[in-house]
Amino acid sequence: MTRTRSAAEYVGTFPTGSDAWHDVRRNGLGGSEIAAVLGLSPYESRFSLWHRKRGEAAPQPDNDEMRAGRYLEPAVVAMFTDRHPEYRVRRAGTFRSRARTWQIANPDRIITGPDGREVLEIKTARSSDGWGEPGTDEIPVYYRAQVLWYLDVLGLSCARVAVLIGGVDYREYVVTWNADEVEILRQAGAEFMRTVEQGERPSIDEHGETYQVIREWHPDIDDREVEITAEQAADYRAAVAAHKAAEDAKRKAAAQLADVMGTARRAKCGTESIAIRKAARKGALPSVTASPVKTPSRIEAAA
Repeated sequence: MTRTRSAAEYVGTFPTGSDAWHDVRRNGLGGSEIAAVLGLSPYESRFSLWHRKRGEAAPQPDNDEMRAGRYLEPAVVAMFTDRHPEYRVRRAGTFRSRARTWQIANPDRIITGPDGREVLEIKTARSSDGWGEPGTDEIPVYYRAQVLWYLDVLGLSCARVAVLIGGVDYREYVVTWNADEVEILRQAGAEFMRTVEQGERPSIDEHGETYQVIREWHPDIDDREVEITAEQAADYRAAVAAHKAAEDAKRKAAAQLADVMGTARRAKCGTESIAIRKAARKGALPSVTASPVKTPSRIEAAA
């Protein structure tokens, strides 16, 4: 498929999180949102995003992780620039697709080098969970969806992702245009926007943001009762019982691993890391926690 710069039109440049920024995104779908549409985002659910688009839930509040990412972004850009003097790096702004005006892109930077224009996306991460070998396209699947979305809007073929992990581990990855994956994103995005327009509310799911939005709708407590169905009562009681059983089983398994591991930091099975012993703070007793599980690298796996 031929990629063309004329695929997008420039909308403007708005501070992240500003009223103008939210206004542009309210009637469109951004790169960081398409993963939520597909059920891939750890930060947003389809349910919570749908209600935000309709103005029935407040925008996600700023948090320490978001602020840290913004503060560190210029430093990561500088790291990329130092390693790649062959690229001209500039801020991007907000664009939308000419073919699908609801499709919005807010890339961190646009870079121009020997092979033409590319997207540069900047990330920070606490751990290497989901990040593969540097130089590959093995990035967390929700970030893959984001950069493919940007490439689709802008009519470009290549995105470079620079990430700073744990404050010290700088890595770079390359994601190239994939027509099959992008078609999945387009169809999912168009269907989602149709449901927003026609008021077809998504089902309640297990995502934390879904529960959070519903809690925010009802901050008060009235001294009254509400009748629920026998099925709802049974479902809730079964979930509570299953949760307790799972917690008990996890504690037992963690104790068994702690006994076997002794003072070791990691437990492995073949080449796979299974668990890690670490302390929450200096002086605290170590706990056994699960090793990060690598996320799928392809959008098709979630479709």
